[in-house]
Amino acid sequence: MDSTTPKSAHSNNRSLFDKTFRDSEGNITIMQMPNAPLIAWIILKVASLLTDGPLSKYISIAAAIVLAIWAVLELKSGVNYFRRILGAVVLLLTLISLTKII
Repeated sequence: MDSTTPKSAHSNNRSLFDKTFRDSEGNITIMQMPNAPLIAWIILKVASLLTDGPLSKYISIAAAIVLAIWAVLELKSGVNYFRRILGAVVLLLTLISLTKII
């Protein structure tokens, strides 16, 4: 353990702050590089905005499904509590928006 890594990152009794915002290496992790589902969602969302009619609706549904997949992955495997809560909130909002699209 070096002096830049918080002691609590290597301890079983980490503080609530550490569990919420730090990853397993002690880094504060709120944003990360987008993974494949998030990149796919961005592309599909832009495509849905550039189209109209039934095609736009189908692309919007596909975008919502991909975003829901990303949210489930975050909920299940997020690096900290913040990322898991973010996954839960995005999943809930995505399911609500999906009911409005369909």
